[in-house]
Amino acid sequence: MRIILVLFSLLFSIQLLGQQIQLSERAHIGVITCAPFQGELYSAFGHSAIRVYDPVNRIDYAYNYGTFNFNQPNFYLNFTRGRLLYKLSVQSYPDFRYYYLYYNRWVHEQIIDLNQQQKQQLFDFLQQNAQPENQEYLYDYFYNNCATIIRDVFVNVLGDNIKFDDSYITTDYTIRDLTDLYLKEQPWGDLGIDICLGLPMDKKATPYDYMFLPDYIESSFNHATIITDNGSKPLVKETVISDPPGKPMAFDSVPHPWTVFGALLVVVVAVSFFDFKKKKVSRWVDFALLFITGTIGCLLFILWVATDHKAAANNFNLLWAFPTNLIAAFLLFGKQKEILKKYFRFLTGITLLLLITWVFLPQQLNVFLIPVVISLAIRYGLNYSLRKKAYI
Repeated sequence: MRIILVLFSLLFSIQLLGQQIQLSERAHIGVITCAPFQGELYSAFGHSAIRVYDPVNRIDYAYNYGTFNFNQPNFYLNFTRGRLLYKLSVQSYPDFRYYYLYYNRWVHEQIIDLNQQQKQQLFDFLQQNAQPENQEYLYDYFYNNCATIIRDVFVNVLGDNIKFDDSYITTDYTIRDLTDLYLKEQPWGDLGIDICLGLPMDKKATPYDYMFLPDYIESSFNHATIITDNGSKPLVKETVISDPPGKPMAFDSVPHPWTVFGALLVVVVAVSFFDFKKKKVSRWVDFALLFITGTIGCLLFILWVATDHKAAANNFNLLWAFPTNLIAAFLLFGKQKEILKKYFRFLTGITLLLLITWVFLPQQLNVFLIPVVISLAIRYGLNYSLRKKAYI
């Protein structure tokens, strides 16, 4: 299905290149909002696009800023470094709409109340953006994505004539809170995002920040006005709703993080109890915990200092995922007993302090991690206690 859509996109893009089309009086421009979909992490937040419809010129196109080219140079490196280029693709709107309805996702079209000149200006702007030399842009998940760019297109073309009334937003969500709202059915995805992204996600979101989500693009346009010679009027003339033919698809459930990490805690408590009685440690448990948390810590540190992922900065998850744990994992099999004793004393103190101050930290850490941190504190404390008494 995606390959077919890409082919249609190329076909329509080629057809549009170099053409100067004058829209008819029957043309209209709409903002498209597509329902969230829990089948994939990237689709859990919904999608936005712009539709240009003109029956006289036989135009019915979806301008989709949410596509990218896997074959772009250094794709995986750019993705890792936060420098991935997204692009505007032009697709047949009926095919675009069918794709979402096929997966039982509703599609809303807000028909924008524009005069003929404004329609033409928007269409020309989109046509210009669709040119090969203009269609790519540097993607940012929160500030320059397929939703925010829809808003920016209208602001660029209509300027001060468009006014967004943000008084309808009465919540005090952070950007992390807004992300969490859409990942209630994807706890592992929520956990992964919460681990990888740091303190910038915990700032209070402004009404403009809310619009990184397609649903809030739709709401913001519903509360926007446009200035005309006769005063201001609602920006949205009407909304056309396309409901899917069936119910949302069900997905196979996987073990919840509470189940997995709860089981981990039970295992750690049991192993630690027997280790304490035998006055020795199970190095395989400590090696696994140190190696995994150290690897995660190295990844988080790299995301912070070596990439353009601004939201990954100042990550408090480094308080439990120490990069140095990766080294300590291998020192377990050496003779650096005094170094390890001091290191485990430090780890015990910092993990206990983290648990005590969990709810007071400026960054909201994912609660699913609490059993993990308790498990770490138990193993760190046991290692320090036995090493202090020279049992190991």
